[in-house]
Amino acid sequence: MTTANELTSTRALALHRARAARADLFLQDQAADEVQDRLSLVNRTFTRIAVVTPFAEVWADRLPGARIVPDDDTLDLEPGQYDLVIHALSLHWANDPVGQLIQCRRALMSDGLLIAASLGGRTLEELRACLGEAEIAVSGGLSPRVAPMGEIRDLGALLQRAGLALPVADSVTLNAEYRDAWHLMHDLRAMGETNALSQRLRHTPPRALFRQTAQLYQANFPTEADRVRATFEIVFLTGWAPDDSQQKPLRPGSAKQRLADALQVPEQELPD
Repeated sequence: MTTANELTSTRALALHRARAARADLFLQDQAADEVQDRLSLVNRTFTRIAVVTPFAEVWADRLPGARIVPDDDTLDLEPGQYDLVIHALSLHWANDPVGQLIQCRRALMSDGLLIAASLGGRTLEELRACLGEAEIAVSGGLSPRVAPMGEIRDLGALLQRAGLALPVADSVTLNAEYRDAWHLMHDLRAMGETNALSQRLRHTPPRALFRQTAQLYQANFPTEADRVRATFEIVFLTGWAPDDSQQKPLRPGSAKQRLADALQVPEQELPD
């Protein structure tokens, strides 16, 4: 059962993920590799780690001993128990993304690290454009078919709303090639990333919709190898649980040297 405020149907999402195959989770693998790269740059050893993910098998060899937590609306995380929490590429399906980050922050020890990965706004931009154009032509309107994915600036702002310090947001863009749009949609199904929106249409869409989508895709987004391209953007959000040892911004007006002196240029007065 879904409520009026639910963006994602948790039941539909669970069914889609149950069909997912380990061999097809390349986005999850890519996100996990990127998280490990970011951890390698942090001069700290983490000993109490929790990973929020629907795909525990992706992390089994990467972080042995880490506690795996399903990405339910209420996360099974004890307050103040972890020095590292990873929210692994499921934030884009969350009904309350800020709430998910707040729960992760509460689970951190003082000065603990959160890294969250989410699909960003450029993800599937080609498919969304073709689906929209085809649906208007075939059905005369639009229906919810692709989950909304935030832009990097909006996602980065969630860190501060969740009360995390030293927030950083960056992204990685992946460019994939497929035989055609049918191949792409089959791959999304194998990854458990097909439409799980609560307000999705429940009846079977006309086959003409996807046939026209495939034609538009081939016409507008071909590659030199006569295939089609697909964009995936993964946004990484990094923040720390507040601690007195962390750097603090200087108070406005507290500088002890003028900027003009530091730049060795004459100071100029602004015109009235």
